[in-house]
Amino acid sequence: MTNVVVIGAQWGDEGKGKIVDWLSERADVVVRFQGGANAGHTLVIDGVTYKLSLLPSGIVRAGKMAVIGNGVVIDPWKLADEIEGIRQQGVEVSRENLRIAENATLILPLHRELDGLREQLAGKGKIGTTGRGIGPAYEDKVGRRAIRVHDLVNEETLPRKIERLLAHHNPLRRGLGVEEIDPEELLRQLKDIAPKILPYMDCVWQLLDEHKRAGRRILFEGAQGTFLDIDHGTYPFVTSSNTVAGNAATGSGVGPSTLEFVLGIAKAYTTRVGAGPFPTELNDEIGQRIGERGREFGTVTGRARRCGWFDAVLVRQAVKNSGVDGIAFTKLDVLDGLDELKICVGYELDGERIDRLPAGQGAQARVKPIYETMPGWQESTYGARSWNDLPAQAVKYIRHIEELIECPITLVSTSPEREDTILVKDPFED
Repeated sequence: MTNVVVIGAQWGDEGKGKIVDWLSERADVVVRFQGGANAGHTLVIDGVTYKLSLLPSGIVRAGKMAVIGNGVVIDPWKLADEIEGIRQQGVEVSRENLRIAENATLILPLHRELDGLREQLAGKGKIGTTGRGIGPAYEDKVGRRAIRVHDLVNEETLPRKIERLLAHHNPLRRGLGVEEIDPEELLRQLKDIAPKILPYMDCVWQLLDEHKRAGRRILFEGAQGTFLDIDHGTYPFVTSSNTVAGNAATGSGVGPSTLEFVLGIAKAYTTRVGAGPFPTELNDEIGQRIGERGREFGTVTGRARRCGWFDAVLVRQAVKNSGVDGIAFTKLDVLDGLDELKICVGYELDGERIDRLPAGQGAQARVKPIYETMPGWQESTYGARSWNDLPAQAVKYIRHIEELIECPITLVSTSPEREDTILVKDPFED
């Protein structure tokens, strides 16, 4: 049995929610290791739709332990609302199935405010954040002034923590022309929310070590996608954490040897939310059709996603960045009925062909896709559960993409329903 890391191989929104839910039935523990409430997973189980942002997807499965690791920045008010929301949908949440890392950083109201203020002032320089306070919270974490989950336990030291935090934020707010934060009010807010969060607090690294020693299967659930990674993404149009597979170890407190199989998730086409480069973007009827058929709207923001052809250069680079062992290929059915399909197999940059996405912002904006064209298929792939259910041309499309990205496709998803999945190799089996 192996432990599995799931990461997005594009710009997020690849369909990780369904795949993680599908895998969580085989896992004992499901761990979120980075990001925050800016990440959205939509699960459809027995006709019921669950929309999760902070909670690991495993929370909706009875008998599974859901864990929020130290690499996640936690908005305690949002988490409390999310817990209450799924309870109203009939999901039981208790310490028996949810634990939160004691050393995870908290997102506070001042982080959300600062996030919004910066975007307003950025003008054309906006990077398209979700406004959930993720970036400012990570800044405070790195700046060694963050309030963390375990700080809520000690009411004697919490005021000093707040004082240190506001020594940075209040001068900043004065400079932005907004009201300063009252430390007593922030202290009151934290005392009020603490009882809703602290029952789930635990030493997560130790908990995971115990599960590992007991031979239990651990599923590490990433948020966003590779090209939103703070180091390896399309900087500065990125998130504020590392989204690549290696961060599963850092963001949960386990050693790298615990990460035994990396599963990358990629759509049969490409989407992106917000600003930033997108070489294969389609601003035409085909792009609109893909967006409508794929219901491409953000789970968290509701924003329409930009749509384009599959970019094999991008996904191959993600495979290398995260050491991906296999790809889960999602939303194949969205391409049904198209006469022809294009696949980006390289880029042209200033008259030269290159086989990677360059790091520079200017160069990323200038790259032009080099396409191969393949015939499409008219038959439906929706709900297919075996290779025999797929049109021959759809199989050819998948096989060619495997060659281009230099990685096997181990799962194919053909609808939002968890059972509509073609399994080539179970990531949990050696």
